[in-house]
Amino acid sequence: MMEGIREGTVELIRNIQKVISVDRKKLEYILAAKIAGGHVILADFHGVGKTSLARALAGSIRWHAEDLYTEGVKLEKFSRIQCTVDLLPQDILGYNRFIGSGSEMIFNKGPIFAHFVLCDEINLLTPKTQGSFLQVMEEQSVTIEGKTYPLPDPFFIIATMNLKGVHLFPLPAPQLDRFMIRLSLGYPSPEEEEKIIRRHGRLDGWADFGPVIDSLELIRWKKLVDEVELHPEVLSYMVSLIRQTRNHPDLEMGASPRAGVKISRLVRALALIRGMEYVPIDFVKETFLPAMAHRIATRDPAISPETVLEKILQYVPVEQSRRRH
Repeated sequence: MMEGIREGTVELIRNIQKVISVDRKKLEYILAAKIAGGHVILADFHGVGKTSLARALAGSIRWHAEDLYTEGVKLEKFSRIQCTVDLLPQDILGYNRFIGSGSEMIFNKGPIFAHFVLCDEINLLTPKTQGSFLQVMEEQSVTIEGKTYPLPDPFFIIATMNLKGVHLFPLPAPQLDRFMIRLSLGYPSPEEEEKIIRRHGRLDGWADFGPVIDSLELIRWKKLVDEVELHPEVLSYMVSLIRQTRNHPDLEMGASPRAGVKISRLVRALALIRGMEYVPIDFVKETFLPAMAHRIATRDPAISPETVLEKILQYVPVEQSRRRH
């Protein structure tokens, strides 16, 4: 069973890397977050392939006709939301409108009604519009004037965030906490950049690209995440790390219990796509920084969250995982 999933994810990764140059390990993290039912935030520069990544991920899935409708609302395979300061919640979620001059109303869906959503520059949205994502990310549904519309499965948000610039509205902690992992694609190596220019400098750069995985497979993988074993000592080690963020003198805000839930599902999904039936402690160490850095706040802005988390990893020995907290 696990071997078949491993082969499927290898094929999926290979297909995505046909059209975009992205570090394999980071791509594994993104796929793990997707399979675990989470969402990803990319803190990155312009033009490094964020849109292409989301498009390639959505285009690698073989969709069925029934995948493209929910509660009578037509869905898109892939949707991009270009965030601006004047965007309103209804521009994302949708709204009801009257038909002609009569009293009958119909629902106009927003771009959130898609299997894969790229929310570009999310910190350009005002706090009110940012808040429209909270129900979407936690409950996978949208409520408009008392009626709730379920969003599709699979459903996945990749949000991008500017680190510098004007008109930026920092995401509140409860919303950041709902993202399973935060990554940066970064700039490619010289060799990879040559490949990008050679590939995308042609009009037919996507000519041989197509779906390789059935949508039902993604749903099956998601259900199997809970079957990956998380040994008590691994869970205890994870809790030790998380609790240290609440007591560290350099941190103003530590991680919430939700962080443990998100990370536990992330490492299980990572084990699944790597063909393993249990979670090694090394997977917790490997994902601790990208899964935790956006959930904490340092007292001194000159100290990065990653620096503190590195210290916590060094301070908490694996042996401590066997002790009570």
